[in-house]
Amino acid sequence: MNHFDIQLPIKRLDPTVELPSYAYEGDAGLDLRSAEDVDLAPFERKLISTGLAIAIPDGYAGFVQPRSGLALKKGLSMANTPGLIDAHYRGELKVCAVNLDSTSTIHIERGERIAQLVIQRVPVVQLVEVDELDKTDRGTGGFGSSGIQ
Repeated sequence: MNHFDIQLPIKRLDPTVELPSYAYEGDAGLDLRSAEDVDLAPFERKLISTGLAIAIPDGYAGFVQPRSGLALKKGLSMANTPGLIDAHYRGELKVCAVNLDSTSTIHIERGERIAQLVIQRVPVVQLVEVDELDKTDRGTGGFGSSGIQ
């Protein structure tokens, strides 16, 4: 049974590309596909076209995330993960892909699923400048502070 919380207007900039889809009911991410054949040499980065543009509603944002299977099987990830899409952006969705494999060129075929698009509600916050922040058990402990010392 499908339940949709919001409508997401989408435009095919290339009429032959597939629309994004959920692989399974209940998935958080819509699979984005490449609109072109691309070769990525070891450690190379490229913007990959999807042939799509979207109109995210106010109060929401889009987050483009790598697909875990491609990272594991091919070494393909994203240079700017997650890629943030603001509600008022109307340009083409592109994926900033990077080949993390040090020895092999990655070939991406047109139509191959290359990333996931997650749409999330985002609050607008009001900044309140203060002289002191409230105390917590963690305090200023940052990177690695909860691991082995």
